[in-house]
Amino acid sequence: MSLDPVIQNAIVSVSNKEGLTEFAQGLVEAGVTIYSTGGTRRHLEEAEIPVKDVTEYTKFPEMMDGRLKTLHPKIFGGILCRHDREDDMAAIGEHGIFPIPLVVVNLYPFEETIAKPDVTDARAIEQIDIGGPSLVRAAAKNHQFTTIACKPSQYPQILAELREGGTTSLALRRQLAAAAFAHTAAYDAAIADYFEKKEDSPFPETLRQSFERKLVLRYGENPHQLGALYAVPKFNGASLVDAQQLNGKELSYNNLLDLDSALAIARGLPDAAVSVIKHNNPCGAASAASLAEACEKAMLGDPLSAFGSVIGMNQEVDAATAEYLSTPGLFVEAIAAPGFTPDAVQILTTKPKWKSNVRLMAVGPLEGDRPQFQSRWIEGGLLVQNTDFAPDNMSDWKVVTEADVDDVTRRELEFAWEICRFVKSNAIVLCKDRSLIGAGAGQMSRVDSVQISIEKAADRAPGSVLASDAFFPFPDSIHEAAKAGVKAFIQPGGSKRDQEVIDACNEHNLPMLFTGVRHFRH
Repeated sequence: MSLDPVIQNAIVSVSNKEGLTEFAQGLVEAGVTIYSTGGTRRHLEEAEIPVKDVTEYTKFPEMMDGRLKTLHPKIFGGILCRHDREDDMAAIGEHGIFPIPLVVVNLYPFEETIAKPDVTDARAIEQIDIGGPSLVRAAAKNHQFTTIACKPSQYPQILAELREGGTTSLALRRQLAAAAFAHTAAYDAAIADYFEKKEDSPFPETLRQSFERKLVLRYGENPHQLGALYAVPKFNGASLVDAQQLNGKELSYNNLLDLDSALAIARGLPDAAVSVIKHNNPCGAASAASLAEACEKAMLGDPLSAFGSVIGMNQEVDAATAEYLSTPGLFVEAIAAPGFTPDAVQILTTKPKWKSNVRLMAVGPLEGDRPQFQSRWIEGGLLVQNTDFAPDNMSDWKVVTEADVDDVTRRELEFAWEICRFVKSNAIVLCKDRSLIGAGAGQMSRVDSVQISIEKAADRAPGSVLASDAFFPFPDSIHEAAKAGVKAFIQPGGSKRDQEVIDACNEHNLPMLFTGVRHFRH
C-alpha cells in the first residue's frame, strides 16, 4: 500500500546552505511551514523567508551549546508516524504532535574539519553530528510516508513533484532514502577512520569504503560485462575521475585503466615525459628536454604496438607535441595530461578523421595527493596494500660486479628502473637514451621476457640497459642480453644464484646494480 501524505510541515537544518534559499522559498510558496534551528533558521530569516523555531514547537530549549535541540519526541514522532496506521495517528494526536513528512538535513562538516592541518581532537569531536544523522535515518526508515533530502542536488526534483501534487512519489522517496543511508554510512565511516588512524596499525580493524558513482560506462572489460566509475570522496590529487574531457566520445572501462597507468608512469619520470600504454602495459616511454621530443621518442619505442594506444604526459600539451601526433600513420585513442594549450586542442581535434573522437583529458597539476592504498577484489574478499609509488633510495643501490657504472649509464639505469615497476611481471625492459625500446611482460619465464624485449628492440638493442623487476633465477638471461649488446643491468638481487648471475656479468665485463627492492606488478 502506498500513501503519499500532503506535505504541510518540514524540518530544515543544514550545514551546507547551497541552494537553500531558493528551495525554502519554493516550499513556502507550496504552502509548507518550515521549522528550523540555529544557523539555518537565521539564514532563512535573513533571506526574509518565514520560518519557525523548533523550540517554539517542542517547548524545550536548545541545551549544551546546541548539542541537544531536535532530539525530541514531538520531532521524531512526526517523522516516524505511519499514516496508514490508526494507532500511530491517534498517538501523535493525543500528544499534540503533527506529521512532518519532509526532512531537509545535511550533516556537520566533519571531513572538512579534520582536513585542516591544525585541527584538534576537541574541534573534530564537536563536528560529530548526533541529531542530524538521527533525523536523516528516521526519515529514510519511514520513507513510505516521509521525504528526506540530504543533498542540494535533490532539491529541484522534490520541488517539482511538490508543486505538481502537493507531495512526492513513493519512487522518489525510495531513491532519496537510499541516498540518505549512503550519506550517513559515509559520514560514520569518516569518523571511524579518523579515530583508527590514531592507532599504530596502518590497516584498520574494519575496512570501510565509500565511493560516489561518477559514471555508468557503456560496458566493462568486455561487451558482455557491465561497468561503472566511482570516485573516492574528497580525493585532492590529479586523476581521471575528475578530469575535464575536452574532446572525444565517452571513455571506456579499458580506456580508463590504460590512461591511469599512462599518467602514473609519466608523472614519475624526469623532465618532459610521455608514456604510451597498450593493454595496460607500457609499449613506449621517454624523457627529453621538450614534450614534443619525448613524445616522438616514446611513440618510436614500439611503433606497431603504439597504434591505437593511449598516452600520458607530465606537462601541458603544446602545439609542437600536437603537430607530431598529427603525423600520418599515427593513431591514438586518448591522451591524459595536466592540460592542453588552445592551439594543441585545435590541432588534435581537426583532420584526420580519427581526431574527432580522440579523448583529451585535462587532469590538472600532477603535484597533488596520490592514493595511499590500492585494493583488488578476489572471490569472497579484498586484498589491500599500500601503493608502490615512492621512489627508491638510490644511495642503497650497490654495484656488485667488477665493472663499474659511469654517470651516464647510471642515469639510464635509473630511468629503466622507474619504467620497469609499471610493467606486468615477469617484467624486463630495455632502455636507451632515456627511452623504452623493448619490453617483455607477463611471461611465466623471465628469460622469455628477456627474449621478447630483445626482439622488440631489434637493432636498437646494442648499447641499451636492462632492468628486471625481480631477481634473475639463472644466468641464462644475462647471456642472452649480452649477446644482444646490452651494456648494463639493474635488478633487486636476492636469488640463491645471485653469484652465478654476477659471474655471468663479469664474464662479459658488464656492470650490474642491485637495488635491494622488488617492484612486482601482478
